Amino acid sequence: MGASNGPQRRLRIHERATTVEDVRLTVEEGGIGGLSDPELIVEVACAGVNPSDAKAAIGMMPYAVWPRTPGRDFAGRVVDGPSDLLGREVWGSSGDLGIRCDGTHATHIGLRRDCVAFKPSTVSLIEAGAAGVPFVTAWEALSRMTLPTRGETVLVFGANGKVGQAAIQMATMLGARVIGVARGDEGYIGHANSPIEMIHSDNEDVPERVKELTGGIGAPIVFNTVGSPYFADAALCLAKHGRLMMIGTIDRVVPFDILQFYRGQHRYFGIDTLALDTRTTIGVLATLTPHFEAGLLKPFPVVDRAIFGLEDAAEAYAKVLRSDRDRVVLVPR
Repeated sequence: MGASNGPQRRLRIHERATTVEDVRLTVEEGGIGGLSDPELIVEVACAGVNPSDAKAAIGMMPYAVWPRTPGRDFAGRVVDGPSDLLGREVWGSSGDLGIRCDGTHATHIGLRRDCVAFKPSTVSLIEAGAAGVPFVTAWEALSRMTLPTRGETVLVFGANGKVGQAAIQMATMLGARVIGVARGDEGYIGHANSPIEMIHSDNEDVPERVKELTGGIGAPIVFNTVGSPYFADAALCLAKHGRLMMIGTIDRVVPFDILQFYRGQHRYFGIDTLALDTRTTIGVLATLTPHFEAGLLKPFPVVDRAIFGLEDAAEAYAKVLRSDRDRVVLVPR
């Protein structure tokens, strides 16, 4: 590869930490990370900071390599590589980048040609860099369960979280009826293609309310983005032959009602997007691109207080680990 435009800088973590206060993030000059045998170099305009990035920094991802540059999501411009790609705006995400190899929290990243997707023209570089993991997770999860059909009910726990919002956008895009569950008393805060019915778990009996809204049947698709706090309620909300997806948790061990499971003929699914290689993840974003172009899917807004430079990455990571609602990103320059 030839020389890329501008000076190269990247975040580095040299050793595993145990708390966010112990994380030692340094900004180093030179060096381009990314995939082995790269065919092009992307100058990173924006890179999302995901919970998995921050958790890996404090030793919660045992297969993360050290030392390394974190970061899974990116958007930017191709500055070196095939002539037909030079100057093109691209976006991407990965289960490898930032975990098994150096990632996107840097000014540049080296990639193979089939590991970038052209950014939707309707989405800014900042928004594109913030989109990856939540939208990939939601689409992969819904696809794994079999995509909802028109009129089918989808129940989403953690509706106002980033993955929850992405799942609601997709389900309503496909014509499904969506019921969201969230704490507090606020309504749904994200984009949707049809009205969302909300249940407030702090002051409503969720299974009882779901049965009321579904004529006693329950929901054929339940997407639990939170995990253990909603595990029991999610199982009680399932219709017969229902599918339940889980993508994360707080507690690893939960009570499991085997009788309820087999008499309901339920199916449980789990997904870990860290297991998806870069090519697979890019394929998901390429599938979603036309829906962004059509306005059926919309990126998360990125506010000024959630934009950080490389030198302020520790503050960005801490903000994510506090479960801050803002979509946090790094702008390397």
